[in-house]
Amino acid sequence: MDKKTIFSGIQPSGSLTLGNYIGALRNFSELQDEYNCLYCIVDLHAITVAQEPKELRKNTLDVLALYLAAGIDPEKSTIFIQSHVPQHAELGWCLNTITPLGQLQRMTQFKDKSQRTKEVDAGLLNYPTLMAADILLYQADSVPVGADQKQHLELTRDIAQRFNSRYSDTFTVPEIMTPKVGAKIMSLQEPQYKMSKSSSDKDSYILILDSEDETRKKIKKAVTDSVGVVNFTDEQPGIKNLITIYSSLTGKTPEDIVKMYEGKGYGEFKSDVAEVVVEGLRPIRTKFEEIRNDKEYLEKVYREGAQKASFLGTKTLRKVHKKMGFIPR
Repeated sequence: MDKKTIFSGIQPSGSLTLGNYIGALRNFSELQDEYNCLYCIVDLHAITVAQEPKELRKNTLDVLALYLAAGIDPEKSTIFIQSHVPQHAELGWCLNTITPLGQLQRMTQFKDKSQRTKEVDAGLLNYPTLMAADILLYQADSVPVGADQKQHLELTRDIAQRFNSRYSDTFTVPEIMTPKVGAKIMSLQEPQYKMSKSSSDKDSYILILDSEDETRKKIKKAVTDSVGVVNFTDEQPGIKNLITIYSSLTGKTPEDIVKMYEGKGYGEFKSDVAEVVVEGLRPIRTKFEEIRNDKEYLEKVYREGAQKASFLGTKTLRKVHKKMGFIPR
């Protein structure tokens, strides 16, 4: 029986956060024995926001090295850079032609980001159709995503079903796969918002590549409340977020963690959370330093990955061209 296919990608828009690690990266390596996995560095998505070219190149290789440091094995999984496989952009254009404008304008991320910029570029609006192309190009059965990407996955399913209905069965309609705990790690300073490196407050997020001392300081500065009791409840979002982090990295249930700190203060709890994070990230930080300095190995991985991905993508794109009425090349 053939393995089912999984696709996922991360933007190379700066260093990745603890939230990226818990919500996505850490789970990638755990899936590769059970599934046929394609893991992409989505640099085409990154340019929907202005990028410094030199930094984009550096960040792309950083994410590639983090993929490998997190345990993704290029012998088991296909690891590649999105812009190295032009079929993504080509299928994205085809899907744009069957996606209603109103549906794209209703995307929550588009509404949020467009309100924060003076001029909205077409790339920001069309981001979800390119994301749909990323997934549908490889006939992915499932996509592991954080809670904030569920709406985009629903759109991908709509687009696949619409194309299949109009042109006959072509695409696999993907399922959404989310981890049970830690799918969404929140800001350490504003726990009502997702942890994001785009925040102007550097204490609000932990980068995978932060030093151990920086990590401890940020956890100790994390916002709590005046209740003074460690509880896993929406009424205490700061403490709930720290429990989620602790639970995600240790496997202990939130209920067990609450019992462990019964009658204890926030100081001891936060100190312990800091050590859990430091210990949890130490292996990936060490491996990253080794891998990132081996340019020949990184180039070998992304070149071979692009060849594999391009072969798979071409098969799907040929079907799409034929069904839409294009003359074969």
